[in-house]
Amino acid sequence: MAYMSQEGYDKLVAQLHELQTVERPKASAAVGEAADKGDLSENSEYDAAKEAQAHLEAKINQMKMEIAEAKIVDTSKLKSDVVQILSTVEMTNLANNRKMKYTLVSESEANLREGKISVKTPIAKGLLNKKVGDVAEIKIPRGTIHLRIDKITVG
Repeated sequence: MAYMSQEGYDKLVAQLHELQTVERPKASAAVGEAADKGDLSENSEYDAAKEAQAHLEAKINQMKMEIAEAKIVDTSKLKSDVVQILSTVEMTNLANNRKMKYTLVSESEANLREGKISVKTPIAKGLLNKKVGDVAEIKIPRGTIHLRIDKITVG
Protein backbone atom coordinates (compact mmCIF):
# COMPACT_ATOMS: atom_id res chain seq x y z
CA MET A 1 0.00 0.00 0.00
CA ALA A 2 1.33 3.44 -0.90
CA TYR A 3 0.11 6.49 0.99
CA MET A 4 -0.14 9.59 -1.18
CA SER A 5 -1.81 12.93 -1.52
CA GLN A 6 -4.89 13.46 -3.68
CA GLU A 7 -2.72 15.58 -6.00
CA GLY A 8 -0.16 12.78 -6.38
CA TYR A 9 -2.92 10.24 -7.03
CA ASP A 10 -4.52 12.45 -9.68
CA LYS A 11 -1.15 12.94 -11.43
CA LEU A 12 -0.56 9.19 -11.47
CA VAL A 13 -4.01 8.55 -12.98
CA ALA A 14 -3.37 11.23 -15.64
CA GLN A 15 0.03 9.72 -16.50
CA LEU A 16 -1.52 6.28 -16.84
CA HIS A 17 -4.25 7.69 -19.11
CA GLU A 18 -1.59 9.36 -21.30
CA LEU A 19 0.37 6.10 -21.58
CA GLN A 20 -2.72 4.08 -22.46
CA THR A 21 -4.34 6.49 -24.90
CA VAL A 22 -1.32 8.14 -26.58
CA GLU A 23 1.86 6.15 -26.02
CA ARG A 24 0.37 2.64 -26.41
CA PRO A 25 -1.10 3.35 -29.88
CA LYS A 26 2.22 4.96 -30.94
CA ALA A 27 4.13 1.85 -29.81
CA SER A 28 1.72 -0.45 -31.67
CA ALA A 29 2.05 1.66 -34.81
CA ALA A 30 5.86 1.52 -34.57
CA VAL A 31 5.77 -2.29 -34.31
CA GLY A 32 3.41 -2.51 -37.29
CA GLU A 33 5.53 -0.15 -39.36
CA ALA A 34 8.72 -2.10 -38.59
CA ALA A 35 6.99 -5.41 -39.35
CA ASP A 36 6.02 -4.11 -42.79
CA LYS A 37 9.71 -3.74 -43.63
CA GLY A 38 10.24 -7.42 -44.35
CA ASP A 39 11.95 -10.43 -42.77
CA LEU A 40 11.36 -10.27 -38.99
CA SER A 41 14.29 -12.57 -38.14
CA GLU A 42 16.81 -9.91 -39.20
CA ASN A 43 14.80 -6.76 -38.57
CA SER A 44 16.47 -4.83 -35.73
CA GLU A 45 13.94 -2.01 -36.04
CA TYR A 46 11.14 -4.52 -35.33
CA ASP A 47 13.05 -5.96 -32.34
CA ALA A 48 13.60 -2.47 -30.93
CA ALA A 49 9.94 -1.53 -31.41
CA LYS A 50 8.80 -4.74 -29.69
CA GLU A 51 11.19 -4.11 -26.80
CA ALA A 52 9.96 -0.52 -26.40
CA GLN A 53 6.38 -1.80 -26.45
CA ALA A 54 7.19 -4.37 -23.74
CA HIS A 55 8.77 -1.67 -21.53
CA LEU A 56 5.72 0.52 -21.99
CA GLU A 57 3.34 -2.32 -21.05
CA ALA A 58 5.43 -3.06 -17.95
CA LYS A 59 5.26 0.60 -16.93
CA ILE A 60 1.48 0.67 -17.50
CA ASN A 61 1.04 -2.46 -15.37
CA GLN A 62 3.20 -1.03 -12.59
CA MET A 63 1.22 2.21 -12.57
CA LYS A 64 -2.07 0.28 -12.49
CA MET A 65 -0.79 -1.62 -9.44
CA GLU A 66 0.30 1.61 -7.72
CA ILE A 67 -3.13 3.14 -8.33
CA ALA A 68 -4.91 0.01 -7.08
CA GLU A 69 -2.81 -0.04 -3.90
CA ALA A 70 -2.90 3.73 -3.29
CA LYS A 71 -4.33 5.04 -0.08
CA ILE A 72 -5.13 8.74 -0.28
CA VAL A 73 -4.23 10.60 2.89
CA ASP A 74 -6.70 13.18 4.15
CA THR A 75 -4.33 16.01 5.04
CA SER A 76 -6.99 17.72 7.17
CA LYS A 77 -6.63 14.87 9.68
CA LEU A 78 -2.84 15.03 9.90
CA LYS A 79 -1.20 16.69 12.88
CA SER A 80 1.93 18.80 12.80
CA ASP A 81 3.33 17.69 16.16
CA VAL A 82 5.41 14.83 14.66
CA VAL A 83 6.96 14.16 11.27
CA GLN A 84 4.88 11.81 9.10
CA ILE A 85 4.01 11.31 5.46
CA LEU A 86 2.98 14.61 3.81
CA SER A 87 4.72 16.61 6.55
CA THR A 88 6.87 19.52 5.42
CA VAL A 89 9.90 19.63 7.66
CA GLU A 90 12.20 22.61 8.09
CA MET A 91 15.48 21.59 9.65
CA THR A 92 19.07 22.65 10.23
CA ASN A 93 22.12 20.53 9.42
CA LEU A 94 24.09 20.93 12.63
CA ALA A 95 27.46 20.32 10.92
CA ASN A 96 27.24 23.42 8.70
CA ASN A 97 24.13 25.27 9.98
CA ARG A 98 22.56 24.87 6.54
CA LYS A 99 18.77 25.14 6.49
CA MET A 100 16.82 22.47 4.59
CA LYS A 101 13.16 21.97 3.85
CA TYR A 102 11.57 18.75 2.56
CA THR A 103 8.09 17.35 2.22
CA LEU A 104 7.85 13.59 2.81
CA VAL A 105 5.80 11.92 0.08
CA SER A 106 5.19 8.53 -1.54
CA GLU A 107 7.82 7.16 -3.93
CA SER A 108 5.72 8.02 -6.99
CA GLU A 109 5.38 11.66 -5.86
CA ALA A 110 9.07 12.22 -5.01
CA ASN A 111 10.66 15.15 -6.87
CA LEU A 112 13.82 16.63 -5.41
CA ARG A 113 13.50 19.85 -7.47
CA GLU A 114 10.19 20.48 -5.71
CA GLY A 115 11.64 19.54 -2.31
CA LYS A 116 9.61 16.32 -2.15
CA ILE A 117 11.48 13.23 -0.93
CA SER A 118 10.23 9.67 -0.69
CA VAL A 119 9.42 8.38 2.78
CA LYS A 120 11.67 5.44 1.87
CA THR A 121 14.85 7.56 1.68
CA PRO A 122 17.32 7.40 4.59
CA ILE A 123 16.72 11.07 5.45
CA ALA A 124 12.92 10.67 5.53
CA LYS A 125 13.16 7.47 7.57
CA GLY A 126 15.37 9.27 10.06
CA LEU A 127 12.89 12.16 10.36
CA LEU A 128 9.73 10.09 10.84
CA ASN A 129 8.07 10.48 14.25
CA LYS A 130 10.49 13.22 15.33
CA LYS A 131 9.20 16.41 16.97
CA VAL A 132 10.26 20.06 16.78
CA GLY A 133 13.56 20.43 18.63
CA ASP A 134 14.56 16.78 18.15
CA VAL A 135 17.87 15.99 16.46
CA ALA A 136 17.71 13.19 13.91
CA GLU A 137 20.94 11.22 13.50
CA ILE A 138 20.85 9.87 9.96
CA LYS A 139 23.29 7.52 8.29
CA ILE A 140 23.88 8.43 4.66
CA PRO A 141 26.48 7.08 2.19
CA ARG A 142 28.96 9.84 3.17
CA GLY A 143 28.64 9.21 6.91
CA THR A 144 26.21 10.43 9.55
CA ILE A 145 24.40 13.76 9.56
CA HIS A 146 22.60 15.45 12.44
CA LEU A 147 19.45 17.37 11.53
CA ARG A 148 17.59 19.49 14.08
CA ILE A 149 13.84 19.72 13.43
CA ASP A 150 12.92 23.43 13.42
CA LYS A 151 9.34 23.36 12.12
CA ILE A 152 6.72 20.82 10.98
CA THR A 153 3.74 21.74 8.82
CA VAL A 154 1.16 19.67 6.95
CA GLY A 155 -0.29 20.14 3.51
